Amino acid sequence: MALPSSAPRDFALLFAARICRLFAYGFLAVVLVLYLRTLGYSEARIGVLLAFTLLGDAAISLTLTTHADRLGRRRMLLVGAGLMIFGGAGMAVLGSFWLLLVAAIIGVLSPSGNELGPFLAIEQAGLAEVIRAGDRTRVFAWSHVLGFTANALGALAGGAIAHGLQVRGWAPPESYRALLWLYAAFGGALLVIFSRLGRAIEAPRAGRAAGLPAAWHGLREAKGRVARLSTLFALDAFGGGFIVQSFVAYWFHRKFGLDLAALGGIFFATTLLSGLSALAAVPLARRFGLLNTMVFTHLPSNVLLALVPFMPTAAAAVGVLLARHLVSQMDVPTRQSYVNAIVPAAERSAANGITTTIRQLGTALGPLAAGPLMGVPALAGWCFVLSGSLKGAYDLIIWRAFRAVKPPEEEPAGRGPAGP
Repeated sequence: MALPSSAPRDFALLFAARICRLFAYGFLAVVLVLYLRTLGYSEARIGVLLAFTLLGDAAISLTLTTHADRLGRRRMLLVGAGLMIFGGAGMAVLGSFWLLLVAAIIGVLSPSGNELGPFLAIEQAGLAEVIRAGDRTRVFAWSHVLGFTANALGALAGGAIAHGLQVRGWAPPESYRALLWLYAAFGGALLVIFSRLGRAIEAPRAGRAAGLPAAWHGLREAKGRVARLSTLFALDAFGGGFIVQSFVAYWFHRKFGLDLAALGGIFFATTLLSGLSALAAVPLARRFGLLNTMVFTHLPSNVLLALVPFMPTAAAAVGVLLARHLVSQMDVPTRQSYVNAIVPAAERSAANGITTTIRQLGTALGPLAAGPLMGVPALAGWCFVLSGSLKGAYDLIIWRAFRAVKPPEEEPAGRGPAGP
């Protein structure tokens, strides 16, 4: 990919940060629930812990992203990296449920393996400063692909490292704890990367002084539109919270007896396929539009998701899961580009942060409902069915609600853009 940037150093650093972070998220998601089970916590308590982990991430994200343009994007990214170190180290050294809960709320952790915390919204705002507007969807797609590839390698590495340590005589809790320390070390690497970012990623001084709204949420013209989008994104994310990767790993382990090495291989494949699917979204969006690509690639993936627990063998269940991930993430770069296209330029950072945070809140509520279901073997498969149904409903509702809202580049010739 040609570098479409006026600040190649910052462009490269932002990509490096995403790769580093998603690798760490990948191996954490494979082992986190297994680690908590070895500490003796029930599935219901684990569900509470994961829910508060996600709620804490959402609160941190909202706080940092809505202040990033005013206080400095680089500064807020550094704070996020410090909280990632705290989360990993806290989980490694604390044993009490209530202390773990504190670490989960304050620290930045990703039990789902997906992007969480303040990083993505701020990085996308920074990328928008150093790339051409016409390259936005393509750059977001490549960021997604590279991030998911790193996430897949992290899942593979996490399973392999924990399995290898246990083969060498490490007790399961100690092998998982080693990965938590490694997660904290990756937070330290992010500190180094973010400290080298330059001024090019910051909001323009003129925008900070006059163009940005004074309200805490940073929105003015786009407030109603972002509120509607956020509500729908919360529904989609709530459905996704039923199948956070840690729960899926646990379900395959308990139902089919798959070991850590096998689980790592599965999530390597699913995550890699998800990342690669983003590339196909770029030409599809160019031909059919951003919203149509979001919806009509997401729907079939949700049908496949609901079919996973009905498969009679591990091979069949894995096969359906892989098929689902062939198309499951085409909506991500198109959704991100759509949000950035239909809000005014001066409100994009806040819009990114708020919609991302609301998605995190929706995801956080999922494990509260999924935990008790996952604790009953006969009901655990309903997590997949409920997830697919809720996410499918989101697809239909957002298409109906926003099908008339076109990005400026999709408007008929001669019509002006909807906003700056």
